[in-house]
Amino acid sequence: MKVAVIGCGIMGKTHANAYRELPGAELVGVCDFVEEAARATAEQYETQPYFSFEDMIEKAKPEAVSICLPTHLHKEYVIKAAERGVHVICEKPMAPTLSEAREMIEVCKTNGVRLFIAHVVRFFPSYKDITRQVMNGAVGNVGVVHTKRIGGRPGQTKAWYNDKSKSGGVIMDLMIHDIDFVRGIAGEIKSVYAMERSTENMDYSLVTLRFDNGAMANLEAFWGYPGPFTTAVEVAGNKGVVRFNSEQTHSVRIHKTADSEDGGKTVSRTASPTLRDPYYYELEHFLECIRTGAEPLVTAEDGYRAVEVSLAALESIRTGAVIDMRQFQSEAGRENV
Repeated sequence: MKVAVIGCGIMGKTHANAYRELPGAELVGVCDFVEEAARATAEQYETQPYFSFEDMIEKAKPEAVSICLPTHLHKEYVIKAAERGVHVICEKPMAPTLSEAREMIEVCKTNGVRLFIAHVVRFFPSYKDITRQVMNGAVGNVGVVHTKRIGGRPGQTKAWYNDKSKSGGVIMDLMIHDIDFVRGIAGEIKSVYAMERSTENMDYSLVTLRFDNGAMANLEAFWGYPGPFTTAVEVAGNKGVVRFNSEQTHSVRIHKTADSEDGGKTVSRTASPTLRDPYYYELEHFLECIRTGAEPLVTAEDGYRAVEVSLAALESIRTGAVIDMRQFQSEAGRENV
């Protein structure tokens, strides 16, 4: 399958590298508005550089394209690709607003092309293993989830991250990984409450979610952390708890409650070793879905819901109130009409 990439930053190069390695994928071009970036990336990944998206689509004729541009540009280029009959793999977050995200979905449907949103955390071995354990009943009924995702401030190298109207800040751009993940294991969200601490050098948020099934989740995200990039997740239920912390171990640990069948036993599980990085497996999955028509692990609607919850968290920060998701969805729906 002929594939192309627009945006030659870190994520664009990550997609280009995966495509170059994927059997059955032919990287026919990379595009960036900065000619030097396009040329350097094309040379690195042995393909053709383009400086105009329209020129790349017309000359390279890709069947699918990765949109690896800043968030506020996603809608424009998703629609340009869809109207030219090209399937789209769009980096997260899907869009800065719900109206843009909905328009992206509808235009892709109208033009008969697939739209995939690249929430790559679902393809990380540790997170896949946690999902599998939870779905198999290892912790029983999910009660409480904790997640953490902390690292340096990207706005130090890419100024657009500092403009929350473009990036959405740490919730929309970083925590959204965990918002998508917890929806995948705990279901739909009933309410959202959020707090933040934002200064010139840091952007920190803590978000509490309550799910329709009664479970709760506390999500923590931090740009400006002086230590190493770290992710962590803990899922507790009535039969046990499963934990992972990237700074401490590569293993997923499961601890059973004393009254469970395993009688308080602690199990350390090392996620199955992989030959490739998660982005490779993510793009492999999306291309296979294009070939077969299969439903993807992460749907466009999942991408929309992750944006929706992120925006509800930002509204909670603005108002200081708990946001009822059904009311928020209803109001958003009226705005999109």
